[in-house]
Amino acid sequence: MRLISKLLAVLVAAFALYNLWIFGHIVYWRTHNPSASAFMNEQLAKLQEDDPQAELRQKWVSYQQISPNLKRALIAAEDAKFVDHVGFDWDGMEAAFEKNLKKGRIVAGGSTISQQLAKNLFLSDKRTPWRKAEEALITVMLEGVMDKRRIFEIYLNVIEWGNGVFGAEAASHYYFRTSAARLSAGQAAKLAAMVPNPRYYDDHRNAPGLGRKTRIILRRMPYADLPD
Repeated sequence: MRLISKLLAVLVAAFALYNLWIFGHIVYWRTHNPSASAFMNEQLAKLQEDDPQAELRQKWVSYQQISPNLKRALIAAEDAKFVDHVGFDWDGMEAAFEKNLKKGRIVAGGSTISQQLAKNLFLSDKRTPWRKAEEALITVMLEGVMDKRRIFEIYLNVIEWGNGVFGAEAASHYYFRTSAARLSAGQAAKLAAMVPNPRYYDDHRNAPGLGRKTRIILRRMPYADLPD
């Protein structure tokens, strides 16, 4: 029993230290830009397995340097209640669960922008119960330390948009040869439609489903609320 108690104490201490490390990064990133995310590092390692010289496409730009079209498109597509919730959209999660249950497979996700950012910054892409619990805890930290605009600014700069393509500026140049500041409504809607499966759409840019999703997002964009 004493050995078990010691092991539990070590595990608790390790868990606390790990999350303290995460919290410290979040506090620092409130005013400083992250140079990379855990997900970016993971994807770079995969690319370098085939090509040791491979590099990611990513360039940080400020919130003001990103078109409102893209901001509205992402909120319309990924998290319509972003400015109102505190990290979790319970109604969205319930709707996604019911849709997946009906289809018998995962066809919809209920993760908010804050949850997606928590995963991308610190966690691997593997789906485990531990990862979802840690994602929730990190989401609480993000929402408690940063305002919505800062969360959204980081998200816009680290989100994956293709094979080795990360962030709004790199994606804008990669797909449309323009800057993130100059994206049209249609271009922004197409980028937002790619988010759930960016590497697939990078290789299948004219997929019928992508066009359909783009049109839906375009219709929703005027109703998207942006953070102050």
